[in-house]
Parts: sequence; structure tokens; C-alpha cells
Amino acid sequence: MREHKKNIRWNTMQLLTLGFLGVILLGGILLWLPVCNERPIAFADALFTSTTAVCVTGLVTITPAVQFTLLGKVILLLLIQIGGLGVIACATAFFLILKKKITVRERVVIQESYNMDRLGGMVGMVRRAIIGTLIVEAAGAVLYAVQFVPEYGMAKGIWYSVFHAVSAFCNAGIDIIGDSSLMEYVTNPVINITTMLLIILSGIGFTVWTDVISNSRKIFKNEVPRKWWFTRLELHSKIAIITTAVLIVSGTAAVLGMEYNNPDTIGNMSIGEKVMASMFQSVTTRTAGFATISQGALYTESKLICCILMFIGGSPGGTAGGVKTTTVAMLVIACITFVRGGRDTECFGRRIDNANIRTGFFVVLVAFTAFLAGVTAITVIEPENVPFIGILYEASSAIGTVGLTADLTPHLSRASQAVIMAMMYLGRLGPITLALLFGGKVHPRDKIRRLPKRRIMVG
Repeated sequence: MREHKKNIRWNTMQLLTLGFLGVILLGGILLWLPVCNERPIAFADALFTSTTAVCVTGLVTITPAVQFTLLGKVILLLLIQIGGLGVIACATAFFLILKKKITVRERVVIQESYNMDRLGGMVGMVRRAIIGTLIVEAAGAVLYAVQFVPEYGMAKGIWYSVFHAVSAFCNAGIDIIGDSSLMEYVTNPVINITTMLLIILSGIGFTVWTDVISNSRKIFKNEVPRKWWFTRLELHSKIAIITTAVLIVSGTAAVLGMEYNNPDTIGNMSIGEKVMASMFQSVTTRTAGFATISQGALYTESKLICCILMFIGGSPGGTAGGVKTTTVAMLVIACITFVRGGRDTECFGRRIDNANIRTGFFVVLVAFTAFLAGVTAITVIEPENVPFIGILYEASSAIGTVGLTADLTPHLSRASQAVIMAMMYLGRLGPITLALLFGGKVHPRDKIRRLPKRRIMVG
């Protein structure tokens, strides 16, 4: 009997995953209440909206600006904030509130999530991440207020500023302005720059924040030479910063080049406005979901580029989704090393552990498998006249928790919308969380036992 109880006892990640589902269900019920709606809403739409908020995605089947009352929008904001803080941070905060002892296994999960070298100090890391989130969101709200307060008045302007600061920083991409996201502000530098800064800061990850701030303090105190600032950063921070910059620049160049003469997107803008709109598109595809140009009007080649950017996403330890910048960079470096015949995968004078590389391949494989499964399911469910590139776009947006839409999600069948919901949920949890959820414990004997090695033919 004791052994049976031991076998059926749920682990922390299983309880956490069910708790995450519980928040989504509770949010769906609350958003379904008449007091939260200006007009009747189907429970399926309320549940979809709750899912997209908690998973900080942004795909919607209704227009939040006109559907929900003030109470409904406040609940929506809280769901976005809970989802933006993340599974690990929320779990840690929950355990601290209940004064529950955080086990070694749970500390390892937090350690991997925030890329820490030691088990100590993780609780403080999570606490700093939460405080940092609130500070940056407040700063973003102040910047938004420069535009929204004169435009909408004091009360409404402040409310809009707070909501969109949280939505942008949490990478939710949900707006309460209208039914066209931020398209009316496509040439507005205040809205564009503020939104991009919030997206980049949250997408770079809290670990990088800590590393950059720590090294900047030492530079400011003249403890180390200024020229050593980048050199002293952790390998993770270096890769995250460089990869983020490369993706932003290359994405901007790609969108600008492909959409330059498209009259339905940026074709009729000035050079400066084209560059700003292209940069915003490059940044927002990295899991934000706000749009300043029509996604449905993008050329097919532009949509394919955006699908790649959405699949990559942001960096670990933040609010972004996707397979993560550091994962892609690490695998690219590993492939280059293999082609060159190198023995070790090295970067910035450091050797990347092979186990780390295997984890990266696992993350990409699971995410791509989920993506293909979702695309296949929607293609089978929907009629043949639904454009395949549109399905690819919505699926990439869902699995990467982005929220950009080619004007397709509201018109999908309920079955396809359920597939999108599942993809958003899986994308928010991430492959590593899923592995911890379903993976079994390794037997002590298997840790030391090694079978004879054999080679198999590949390629």
C-alpha cells in the first residue's frame, strides 16, 4: 500500500501544471460572467481569451476593447501579469507564501530556468525578477502616458498606459484600444519606441538583467576597467545579447527589403517610417504580438521570415516564448564546430557542455514536433480554401506565444481554436517543463552503468 501511494503521488511539476490550467479555467469563468462583458460571450471565447492571456500570447477570437467591461479588462490584466511572471517564478512565490520548503529538485528547476551556476540565491533571484518587472512596467506606463493622456484624458490615458505597459512587457500583445492593435500608431515614435523597449527588456531575460546590472555597478565604482564590461559578462548573457541584436537587425532588413514597395504595409511611408515599422515588426515577432502593420497583407516571403522569428522567440529566464535565442545560437555554433571537425563546442573562450547541447536539440525537436502536429490538425479540420501560409502563421504564433495573426484565428472552427489553445499552453510551459512533467526518475544503477558503444549509419 505504501509503495502504491508513492507511485501515485504527483510531483511538483504535475501539480504546477494543473495549477496553471486551474488559473486558465478560473480566468475563463470570470471573463464569462455577465458583469465582465458589454455583450453576451460564448464560454469558448472566454476560455480562449483566458488562455491567451495566461500564456501571454495575444491571439484572440473577440475584440477585448469592445467586449469586456472595466472589470473584465482588469481581470484580463491580472491574468496577463500572472502569466508574464512565469511558471517557475509564480511557483516559487507560491511556495514562499505557504512557507513550503523548496526541495533540491525544485531548486534545480529554478537554477536551470534562470541559468544560475549554484543552487544558492535563487529565491532572491526570483524576488528581484518580480520587483524588476513592476519597476520596468511602471516606467513603461509613464512613457505611454506621454501619448495616451493627452489623447484620451487623465483617467483613461493612465489606465491605457498601465494596461499596455503590462501587456507589452509580459509579451502578451493584447490591447484595449480597438480591433487593429497599434496600427493607428505605426508612425508614432513614442508608442513604437516604448513598446519595443519593453519587449526587448522582457525578452532578454532576468538573468541577463542581473548580470548586466552587476557588471555596470562595478564599472561605475571603478572596480574594473570600462573596456572589460562585455568581457566580464557570463557566457549566457553574451550569447543572448548578441543573438538578440543580430535577429533584430536581420529581421528589420528582411522585412524592409521584402515589404518596401508593398502599398498595404509600408510601401506608402517615408524612409524613416519604413525603417521604424520594419524594426517594430522584427521585434514584435519575438513573442510580443502587437502589430503596427497588417499581418494579413504581408507578402508570403515576409510571413515565412516572421514564422522563423516567432519560432525562435526571446531569451530564457524572461517572459518570451519560442525555443529561445541561446538555444538556436548554441546549436548553430555546435553545427559549425562539427563541420570544421572540432572536438569541443566553444564560444568566447568557454566550452559548452555536450549535455547542454543535447538539451537544446531536445527543445527544438519537441517544439517543432508540436508545431507540425498543430499545423497538420488545423489543415485537416479546416476546409481547403483556408490558405496554408495562414495556418503556418497562426501555428507559429501560437507555439511561440507571440500573438500575431494573419486575420485567421477568429474565423477558425472551434476545433481548430482548441488546437491553437493547446499550442499556446504547450508553448508557454516549454519542452523542458514537459520533460520534467512526464519524465521518470533515473535509477541510481543507471547513473553508473554504461553499455558497449556502437555506431549507426546516419545521413
